[in-house]
Amino acid sequence: METNNNHNKPMEKVLYEVKKIIVGQDILLERLIVALLARGHILVEGVPGLAKTMAIKTLAASIGGAFQRIQFTPDLVPADLIGTRIYNQKNSEFTTSFGPVFTNLLLADEINRAPAKVQSALLEVMQERQVTIGRETHQVPDPFLVMATQNPIESEGTYPLPEAQVDRFMLKVLVGYPSQTEEFVIVERMIAALQKVQQVIDTRQLLELQKAVDQIYVDPSLIEYAVQMVSATRSPHLVGKSNLASFLMFGASPRASINLILAARALAFVRGRSYVLPQEVHDLGPDVIRHRLVLSYEALADNVSPDNLLNEIIQAVPVPEGSFYDRDRVLS
Repeated sequence: METNNNHNKPMEKVLYEVKKIIVGQDILLERLIVALLARGHILVEGVPGLAKTMAIKTLAASIGGAFQRIQFTPDLVPADLIGTRIYNQKNSEFTTSFGPVFTNLLLADEINRAPAKVQSALLEVMQERQVTIGRETHQVPDPFLVMATQNPIESEGTYPLPEAQVDRFMLKVLVGYPSQTEEFVIVERMIAALQKVQQVIDTRQLLELQKAVDQIYVDPSLIEYAVQMVSATRSPHLVGKSNLASFLMFGASPRASINLILAARALAFVRGRSYVLPQEVHDLGPDVIRHRLVLSYEALADNVSPDNLLNEIIQAVPVPEGSFYDRDRVLS
């Protein structure tokens, strides 16, 4: 069976560099790499002080990409994000001043602190990878990744993300507290001189790796598995979970099925294979689907979380069996 161990070596080096600074957070770092390779965006939810900002800054340094950070606040306006046209009195002409979205890795810190008009300004750039300033359209650099963070414990002065905005994120990762052992290492590293992060690849190589991910084989049975998983969030009775229907107002859209397969390909690549296994689809299910569910008032009243529902649904979907690699390509 063919593997792509040689091809994914650069990503192993990237992870090694990032882990010189970041302790633990293996799931977050793996999902960041997946989003980068799958050309997706990632929403990270966790309390302050869990190295969310440092993780993406370190990742940007290791791939030699341009990095910009925007601290979202209630008084932010769309021009602060995408840029604006400025009138030059000397030559009586308008010039375009580009905003911080013109970068490779963009950190939208505490995205739920800005009003809807600012959040929606991100929509075009996240989906189309371009922004319109005045009458002109400008492409953002390639590769381009938005990592947004939100703090779940504060509600004062925050604006919930609109469903259309949330749906643009390929993944939503929940970041928890470190273990005592990890926290000891964190403190130890922080009181010493931090190691310098080496650039191990450049953005041109990253684009080549993204193309390599496009070649990862996905068996049709795994596409069916992903579709069944997503469909079950809309119609839980399909997997014998009719008791969950009252908790779900709306299930995930077909964009979830697409992103589940795109992310699974990237995860298979990171794990050193040229084909996807059911394990990748299973592992990424919660991260791809949790933010696309709209829960009913009954679920909120009973303190039922999207993950509670997803765990039941994913366990109920039958896992495909058989071989999942492309025999024709392996034998050729």
